[in-house]
Amino acid sequence: MTAYLGEFLGTMLLVLLGDGVCANVNLNKSNFKNGGLVIVTIGWGMAVLLPAACFSNICAASYNPALTIALCIGGSLPWSQCIGYIIAEMVGGIIGGILVWIAFKPQFDATADEPGTMLGVFCTAPGVRNIPYNILQEAFATFWLVFAILAFPNCGVVDGGVSKFFVFAIIVSCGMSFGGLTGYAMNPARDIGPRIAHAILPIKGKGSSDWGYAIVPILGPIIGAIVAVLLYMVIPW
Repeated sequence: MTAYLGEFLGTMLLVLLGDGVCANVNLNKSNFKNGGLVIVTIGWGMAVLLPAACFSNICAASYNPALTIALCIGGSLPWSQCIGYIIAEMVGGIIGGILVWIAFKPQFDATADEPGTMLGVFCTAPGVRNIPYNILQEAFATFWLVFAILAFPNCGVVDGGVSKFFVFAIIVSCGMSFGGLTGYAMNPARDIGPRIAHAILPIKGKGSSDWGYAIVPILGPIIGAIVAVLLYMVIPW
């Protein structure tokens, strides 16, 4: 149960910090409005780094159902814990999204005439909407994320806490390289959890939660993570 609690708290913190930076730079009446891509990508990198630093001693610090599945395939995490991890991550994502709305409620109210902007705080959307291709784009970005996470310990240059900063680096790199494609979810819990929060919260002026797109941040990251771990397993490290 301790591991599941760690995954829940870590994912909640990840979404709170990550979606918090999206709220900061997009919502009206925020002092950081129009902060730009650099703030968003660095903010998301820190949003992944800090939970890993806080809770990695009690759980796998996956905070990502796609990565959890990859860890199970690779043997780093028992399959018996897979469902529990994913449930904890998804619930953490929902609660994290709710906390963002609570923290930024005045700013959400000031943005009530922009439903698309408010939805974008919670979840991702494509630059060009083409569901099959968007799935491929998410799989491509997630592949590099998961492969890098798996490969770092074998490189002989990182260990312990230092490796977490390499995770920060790959998040920032993926954001700057692929963020314009689909918003780089790379993590079903990071998108679907807050999307559920958007759907259930009494947000003033909100529109659709765009469930027609939700298959992309679910299927794309899982495909990318599976391909990444299979490639990792055949390389003679």
